[in-house]
Amino acid sequence: MPTNHFIPLADAVTMTTTYRQQKENVLATAFRGQNILAICETFDRAAFDTVLAQNDCQGLRIYFGMDNSYKVHAIIVGVDSNDADMIPAKSSATDEQIIETGARCPSDCPPSSALNS
Repeated sequence: MPTNHFIPLADAVTMTTTYRQQKENVLATAFRGQNILAICETFDRAAFDTVLAQNDCQGLRIYFGMDNSYKVHAIIVGVDSNDADMIPAKSSATDEQIIETGARCPSDCPPSSALNS
């Protein structure tokens, strides 16, 4: 795993611009124009703090999932020192280990920035 996860703003702008321009082209024709692929998703810091506060949490892993209307969402879990997903046991009473319900754009979009316009 890379030790430096940071990239320059110019690289981020290029990547997000390319994604916005090409995201419909990777979809089958029947799914185009339905906002299947989000531009971004926004989450509260508290959700990340809760996941990162788990014992032995060393980082975050982002999966991509799809809801019943085929819209793609980020699903975020903690990663332990063995590089394993930190997910609850099936019998667990807690559901504060998996992050998903972010503000999804399009529909709930942030103010314009170099990364989204």
